Amino acid sequence: MFSLTKQHYLRILFTLSCLILLSALIIEYVLGYQPCNLCIIERIPYGLAIIILILNNFFKKDQLFHNILLILVFSFSIIISVYHFGIEQGFVEESTVCASQNIDLMTREQILNSLKELNISCKNVAFRIFGLSLTTYNLFTSVLMLIMSLKILSLTNNHDIKK
Repeated sequence: MFSLTKQHYLRILFTLSCLILLSALIIEYVLGYQPCNLCIIERIPYGLAIIILILNNFFKKDQLFHNILLILVFSFSIIISVYHFGIEQGFVEESTVCASQNIDLMTREQILNSLKELNISCKNVAFRIFGLSLTTYNLFTSVLMLIMSLKILSLTNNHDIKK
């Protein structure tokens, strides 16, 4: 039976993170779908994961630390995705992260400039694949990537124990 090594899992995480970020940018800039603020925030963990995985490749002695960072990053991604999913489904009210700026605190010029900007609501799903929002897919992939990170941690600990 074929079993994946720690390096396989690390490569899968790196590839998935790159593909997810690339897909988000294609959907935004090529297909023309504007993301809401939470959609943009949901990209951050994948960028961080790419950086952590690159550092992990160069600094082998800090692999346990990098792995713990990956677990924290994907845990954060799950929390943001659950929150965004709750907003999409109407379980949670939109927060100030999703809302436009407070008009009472703005000057006339700032109000005019904000009208030119496109503010996308976090509860409106603009892009679906097979009936599911990208937030739903992000939740599934974040859980999968957290599980892989936990598997890497277990492989790291087993390897360290054998030494």
